[in-house]
Amino acid sequence: MVKKFVLLILCITAITAYSQSGDGTVSPYSFGGIGDFRPQATIENQAMGGLSMYTDSIHVNLRNPAAYGKLRLVTYTAAGGHKEVKLKDFTEQESSSVTSLEYIALAFPLSPKFGVGLGVLPYTAVGYNVFSESTNATQDTVINQFTGDGGLNKVFLSAGYEITKNLHVGATVNFSFGNLQYQSVQSVEGVQYGTINTRQSEVNGYDFNYGATYTPRIKDKYTLFTSVTVNTQANLVSSNTERLGSFSLSTGEEIEVRDVNLEPANLRNTELKIPTTTTFGLGFGRDKKWFLGAEYSLQGVSSFRNDFIDPDNVTYEDANTLRIGGYLVPDYASFTSYLKRVTYRAGAHTSKTGLMVNDQSIHDFGITFGLGLPVGGGFSNMNVGFEYGKRGTTVANLVEETYFKVSVGLSFNDKWFQKRKIN
Repeated sequence: MVKKFVLLILCITAITAYSQSGDGTVSPYSFGGIGDFRPQATIENQAMGGLSMYTDSIHVNLRNPAAYGKLRLVTYTAAGGHKEVKLKDFTEQESSSVTSLEYIALAFPLSPKFGVGLGVLPYTAVGYNVFSESTNATQDTVINQFTGDGGLNKVFLSAGYEITKNLHVGATVNFSFGNLQYQSVQSVEGVQYGTINTRQSEVNGYDFNYGATYTPRIKDKYTLFTSVTVNTQANLVSSNTERLGSFSLSTGEEIEVRDVNLEPANLRNTELKIPTTTTFGLGFGRDKKWFLGAEYSLQGVSSFRNDFIDPDNVTYEDANTLRIGGYLVPDYASFTSYLKRVTYRAGAHTSKTGLMVNDQSIHDFGITFGLGLPVGGGFSNMNVGFEYGKRGTTVANLVEETYFKVSVGLSFNDKWFQKRKIN
C-alpha cells in the first residue's frame, strides 16, 4: 500500500508541476496581502461547501485537528486541482487556467482514542499579470504592467484525542514558508527607456490551530455535530529586497538597475500578522447515510498590514464566511449496485474576503458538488469535486472572476501496529 501511495504522489506531483501556472492562482486580486488563500481542505470537505466540521474514522481532516482522535485506520491522501477562470471588466474579457497540487498528508491512530497527522499543502498563491494605459501631462501614452508570482506553503503536524465519549479535542502546529515576487514596469510613448521595479519577500513563520467536536447520539440513530476551531494569529517574518532602475524598450536589456537600501525605512525585515480565524459549526445526520451542516467563520482582517507591499488602492476589512453542505449515501453496504455505495456531496459558500480595492469589498460565492467513489474492497476511495463561483465586481474599474474548478483526490486506508495472530 505504501509503494502504491508513493507512486500516486509522484504521478500527481509530475502532472501538476508540468501544467502549473502562477503557483495556484491567476487572479489579479492576489496582489493584495500575501496572495490568495488556498482552500486548505480535503476534496471531501471542499465538495460540501468547504465544511470542516464533519469527522469520521477513515478520512483526514485538514482544518479540524480534533478529527484525528476518531481515526481507526491509517490514511494516505493526496489531491490535485484544475481551475478555469474568466476575467472581465466593462470592456474586455479573457480566459486563463491553472493546475496545482492541493495537499499530501498521512494520518494514523496510535490508540483507540489518540491519532496524529502530518503533511504539506499550499497556503497562499500569487499569480497575476495586469496592464493599465493612461496619458500624462503632455498627452503621451503611459503603459504600466504589474506582475506577481510565488506563494507560501505549509507543513503541519496535528494530534487529536477523545477526552470522553463523543468529545474530541485537537491541536495543529503549522510552519509556513515561501517566496513572493512583485514587479512593475512602466514605459512612455516616444521615450527610449522604461523603468522597472522588482520586489521580493522571503517569508516564514508559525501558527497554531485548535479544534473541538462534540457529536452526541440522538435516539441511537442520529448524530448531532457541533464544532469550534480557532486558527491563531500567524506571526510571519518577511525578509525583503528591492531593485529599481531602467531598461531599453527596444532590446529589453536592463540599464543601471540597482539594489534599494531598505534599512532607512525599516523595510529590510518586516512582520506579517495574519489575524485569528474562529469557526463555529452545527450539523445533523445519520451515520453512513446522510449529513447536513453549516459553518460560520470570522476573521479580523482589518488589522492586517504589509508595509513592504502596500498598494495605494488596497485596504482591509473584517472577513466572514458562511458554508453549508452535506452528503448522501444511498446504501453503503450494497452488493448489487456500485452507484448506491457512492457518496454524493454538495454545498455552497459565500464570503466577504476582507480585501477592499478602490473602496469596493471583494466578495466570493461558490456552489460545490462531488462524488466519493469506493476503490477496492476496503474503505479506500477516490474523491472528485467540482466548484463553480464568482469573485469580485466590475464596479470601480475592477475585475469580475468566474471560475470552474475540478479536483481529484485519493484516500487510501491501511492498518499499522497490528499484532500478529498465530493459530
